[in-house]
Amino acid sequence: MSLPAGQQAFDAVEVRFKNSRKEFYRNSEGLTLSIGDVVATQAKSGHDVGIVTLTGELVRVQMRRKKESPEANLPKIYRKATQRDIDKWQKCRGQEEEIKKRSREMAIILGLDMKISDVEFQGDGSKATFYYTAEDRVDFRQLIKDMAKAFGIRIEMRQIGYRQEAQRLGGIGSCGRELCCSTWLTDFRSVSTAAARYQQLALNPQKLAGQCGKLKCCLNYELDTYLDALKDFPPTDTRLHTEKGVAFCQKSDIFKGVLWFSYKDDPSNWHTLTKEQVLEILEKNAKKEKVSSLEEVASRNFQQDDLTFENPVGQDSLTRFDRPKKGRRRNKNRNKRKNRSKGRVNNG
Repeated sequence: MSLPAGQQAFDAVEVRFKNSRKEFYRNSEGLTLSIGDVVATQAKSGHDVGIVTLTGELVRVQMRRKKESPEANLPKIYRKATQRDIDKWQKCRGQEEEIKKRSREMAIILGLDMKISDVEFQGDGSKATFYYTAEDRVDFRQLIKDMAKAFGIRIEMRQIGYRQEAQRLGGIGSCGRELCCSTWLTDFRSVSTAAARYQQLALNPQKLAGQCGKLKCCLNYELDTYLDALKDFPPTDTRLHTEKGVAFCQKSDIFKGVLWFSYKDDPSNWHTLTKEQVLEILEKNAKKEKVSSLEEVASRNFQQDDLTFENPVGQDSLTRFDRPKKGRRRNKNRNKRKNRSKGRVNNG
C-alpha cells in the first residue's frame, strides 16, 4: 500500500535468524526491503545474515506487542546480502551439526553436567553461539578454551530452559501438529498441575508432559473457560446429607452441569443429579433439613417416553427392491397344464 503524501514509512524491520529467532533492526540507509529479502545486519563484531520477515507499520505494532519502544536505539541493517555473503553463510550453517557433535564429546570428556542442544553461527563465520541446558551452574571455562582452539572461532555459551530448547529444535506433538512453541507461541507461562485438576485430567506425567519434559503449554488454553464454569459449580468434596445417609461426589461434568453421587455404604451405586438439584439440597442441609433419598431426587431427571418405530424412508418392506423369481411361476404354470392334460385324458 502506498503511504499518504508526506508520510514516511517506519524505518525498522524484523529479521529472522536460525530456529525462528527474530530481532528488530533500523533501516537507516533507506533500503527498499520486502519480506523474504536476505540482509546483512549489524552484530557485536562483524555482521550477521538473516531474512526479512516484517516491514512497515506492522513492525511498530509488533514492537509494542513485545514491549519494545519503536524509538529505541536498534542495530542497523548494512546492506542486502550479496552472493558472497550468502555462500559464506550457507557454508557455516553446513558445519553446525558436526561442530555440535564434537562439542558434546568435549563436554563429556570434561565431565560437565550439561547438554549442548544447538549451535548457531554468525553470518560472517567469526563467532558461534552454543545453546545448552543444565540443572545447576556449570563451569565451562575449560570447555570454551578447548572449543576455541579446536574450531578457531569465538565462542559464546548461552543457557536456555527446556521449553526454549524444544522451541529451537521443533518437532511434532502428541496432537499430530507441529509444536506450538516452535510455530506461534512467543511467551512461556508457567503451567502447574492445578490446571490439570481443574480440567479433571488424570495426573499422568507421560500424557501431560510435552517433548521438553515439562507440562504441556496447551493445558492453559482452556483453563479460563473451566474456571468461569466452576464459579457457581459445587466443589468435588461436597457432601449431601439425606435421611438414607451421607452421599459423596464421585464424578462431575462441568459443562453438562451434572454430578454423580453415591452413598457411603454403597459406593458402587451412583445417582445422577443436576447442578441445581445439588445446590438445592445444600441449601436445605444448611438449614438442618434433609431430603428423603437421592433416588427420589434423581428420578425427576429420567422421564420414560413412549418410543414408537418410525420408518423415515416411507417403505415397509426391506425386500421391496428384490426381483421376483420368474422360474417358480413358470414351473407352476407347467404343473397346471400337466394336470389339465391328465384330466382330459382320464375323462376321455
